[in-house]
Amino acid sequence: MMNAWLRQNKVAMWLLTVLRFYVGFQWIHGGWGKLTGGFDATGFLTNAISMSTGDKPVVKAAWAGFLQHFALPNVELFNILVPIGEFLVGLGLILGTFTTIAALMGMVMNFAFLFSGTISTNPYLILLEIFIVVAGANAGRIGLDRWVMPYLKATLFKRQHKHDGGTPTAPAPDHRAA
Repeated sequence: MMNAWLRQNKVAMWLLTVLRFYVGFQWIHGGWGKLTGGFDATGFLTNAISMSTGDKPVVKAAWAGFLQHFALPNVELFNILVPIGEFLVGLGLILGTFTTIAALMGMVMNFAFLFSGTISTNPYLILLEIFIVVAGANAGRIGLDRWVMPYLKATLFKRQHKHDGGTPTAPAPDHRAA
């Protein structure tokens, strides 16, 4: 019932637009601050790794291993990906372009921050992003997805149609005895 309401209702469409703008602003604000203010994830990663030891570790050993053996040695890559990712998630949500993907990528980053021991607004944003993802196309209907998604579906379907030979095939006749 709630799922259908989120996916099809016009009131939900408007509420989701407000929600999208709020969540998008949070992401774009954080990303822009990192893009313009200089960003270095070294301290964040080192701190997260340090929180994986002791009597009551906040960061689980497996995640700390990923941070220590992949993220930290490739911190230059993360110094680029995090700010650009945050900014693009925010832009996608505000413009309503690739809305579901933007919300999913926001959730991935929120979970990564949570796994690294940072609570902040991450749980709240995940909760709001869940509504956007569950709503599907209705979340981006008041946005560029209204035009982008039908265009992509038509273009991709047309290509698939051409790849299949250009004409639809009729179903095979049923030769079972009547």
